[in-house]
Amino acid sequence: GSPGTRERIIVNDFRFYSPTRFVFGRKVTDRTGEELAALGYRRALIVYGQGSVVRTGTLDRVKASLDAAGVEHAELSGVRPNPEIGSVRAGAQLARDFGADVVLAVGGGSAMDAAKGIAVAAPYDGDAWDFWRKRAVPSTCLPVACVVTIPASGSEASNSCVISNDAEHLKCGLNTDIYRPVLAVMDPELTFTLPPYQTAAGVTDMIAHIMERFFSGQPAAPVTDNIALGMIRAVIEAAPRVMEDPRDYDARADIMWVGTLAHNGLAGCGLGVPGGRDGDWTCHGLEHELSAFDTSITHGAGLAVIFPAWMRYVWREHPERFLEFGRQVFGIEPVDPAVDDLTGIDEEVTPERAVADAVEATIDELQDFFVSLGMPRTLSAFGMQEDDIEQLMPGLTINRGELFGSFKKLTLDDARAIYRSAL
Repeated sequence: GSPGTRERIIVNDFRFYSPTRFVFGRKVTDRTGEELAALGYRRALIVYGQGSVVRTGTLDRVKASLDAAGVEHAELSGVRPNPEIGSVRAGAQLARDFGADVVLAVGGGSAMDAAKGIAVAAPYDGDAWDFWRKRAVPSTCLPVACVVTIPASGSEASNSCVISNDAEHLKCGLNTDIYRPVLAVMDPELTFTLPPYQTAAGVTDMIAHIMERFFSGQPAAPVTDNIALGMIRAVIEAAPRVMEDPRDYDARADIMWVGTLAHNGLAGCGLGVPGGRDGDWTCHGLEHELSAFDTSITHGAGLAVIFPAWMRYVWREHPERFLEFGRQVFGIEPVDPAVDDLTGIDEEVTPERAVADAVEATIDELQDFFVSLGMPRTLSAFGMQEDDIEQLMPGLTINRGELFGSFKKLTLDDARAIYRSAL
């Protein structure tokens, strides 16, 4: 190929831990109680959101299955999108009072993250927020189980949990293997009723989880790269099918399973940054400040704007990663004057120009895909203006520091430039 298009290959050392038991398929919701009882659990604290699992009947099905299996249960309802630390504190108290031996999330990423927060907060004497502000490290927790209704966050098998604190205008992540769920009940039929916007935001989030790892700044790890990019191809193929027919079971199942595998660590094996996380995570960091600033911004929708803006800003650091992404996901390759017919192109196509064109085309294609699903293209779609950018900086400094990113080291001024370019 042309210069700069072949990648070095170095598979970094890694540890991969995925203890979650997956129960996947039609009607498995009705087996939740049986599965928990088989694992020895007897008292479940059910955690859910603002009513969709009630309206769709999912919660009643879960409770009926718990009753049939002899698993007692208490409830914490009302967890909002971008869950707030207040829910975690209330849930932890409820778990202690009830004597819960498992925390069962019924919902999407917000319910699951709240459940994880409750699980580490319940046995802890101090204030739960200590964990997210890095004032304490959790060493013990209640087991977590999930009935997944929104495929997006991958929280049903991940080591991460993101909680907001409205009083401090912060949204912080916590990563620990101790609350990786013991059980994930995954019934694609539960996702038939998802609004198109939720489906699209979910698809964007899971693609972003894979890209954060693929673009870690580390050289190629062929087995992991093929898994990662194959998952992105699968979800890009399935997404338009569910937009057309929300009840397409096979497409819903593909999306649901990719959502899990995108964030349980599989897609980052061998690409981790030595001494750091399994990926770059700058785009997630930049997006978390958006939804901390305005809690009505859906995480996936924010990522649909931020990721292409970041890509345009940093790709020259490791163009070979972008060329591999473009080739495998969209079939885009740099033109080669020695082989391709360039009739009608006025200027000389240098190898550098060919690479730049292929990368820009790849980023455009990705952004156009997000937009085709109904995702926004710009921050101004959220009503954000240039004056708002400065308000994102204090939280970014606390969460990421003055210098962050592994694909390319970025400063707070770089962050400002990326936000500006996304307006």
